[in-house]
Amino acid sequence: MQPAPLSLGKVRIGLPAVQAALSGYSDAAMRLVAREHGAPYALHEVVLDEHVLQKGRLQRRILAVPEADHPVGGQLMGSAPDRFGDAARQLVRAGYDAVDLNFACPVPKVLGRRRGGYLLQDPGTALAMVDAVVQAVGADVPVTVKLRRGYDDSAEAESRFFTILEGAIARGVAAATVHPRTVVQKYRGPSRWDFLARCRRHVGGFRLLGSGDLFSAFAVVDMLRQTGVDGVTVARGCIGNPFVFGQVAALLAGQVALRPNCAEQRAAILRHWELAVPYYGGERQALPHVRMHVIRYAAWHPEPGSARDRLVAIRRPGDLVPLVGEVFADRGDEGRPRELRREDAVVPEVAGCSE
Repeated sequence: MQPAPLSLGKVRIGLPAVQAALSGYSDAAMRLVAREHGAPYALHEVVLDEHVLQKGRLQRRILAVPEADHPVGGQLMGSAPDRFGDAARQLVRAGYDAVDLNFACPVPKVLGRRRGGYLLQDPGTALAMVDAVVQAVGADVPVTVKLRRGYDDSAEAESRFFTILEGAIARGVAAATVHPRTVVQKYRGPSRWDFLARCRRHVGGFRLLGSGDLFSAFAVVDMLRQTGVDGVTVARGCIGNPFVFGQVAALLAGQVALRPNCAEQRAAILRHWELAVPYYGGERQALPHVRMHVIRYAAWHPEPGSARDRLVAIRRPGDLVPLVGEVFADRGDEGRPRELRREDAVVPEVAGCSE
């Protein structure tokens, strides 16, 4: 059975697989490349409320939403309800179509400042932040929340999770994304998809999205069908792999999903570079942001080890285009079958608020 088209409030999305907010990764260049490969909706990387409100270069970059980048969500993180509402209002004025609240990030420095996943221990503050944002943006802008299944594995933590989830629904959020690992667990061990199925039963018809261990198009389809969630957010699985969204669309339509060939990978990387240079204000500024994506593309190269070894050698802006051209040169296999297989999943090691 094919899932129904996804929507968040009045924002129509369609394909029930979207690009997650990826800390340090999901800038405008990454989002636009993903869209050109089938992603119907993408989230800006998580930003602190204070950075949205403080004038300067970072604020201007956060609030610059390209015309082609819609619908797009802005993900906020912080600890002060009043400031949260003000920051959400700024995002909407800048053109963001939805506002997502991060109560999930497990990074220690975030937890130490009582942000992200820390708030799963403090339902009162978390729900005050939901209240502030819902009231600030108005009824026409969907507000969503990102949660982990609890701070730890205790019964008390699970109870607080459901208090926040139910409270957010009562306050009018349009959807919730649940990552079925705990904050303490970070990214270790498998995520508990059975918990997503339990949440699905608990919230009834409320819009629910899942995340966690989505490293191939097959995993996306499996999560949709096994848990009953309305959609999924693809995080680490789409770094260096914008092709996953088209692959999901093919599988849901009963078609064969294809691996990208070298020519397609090369074109995606060069497009990313083309978009990133003006976004960051020059080749030198853009290089570190693009280089980390380029290295991840190597995982889908026919010779991933040697490709990665060559790509990590990129040090100067002038190195990128010629080296990518060499590594991803046409191999004369464009006409051969390249059906995606389940065993093709790649699990990248990426730290940060990436799921």
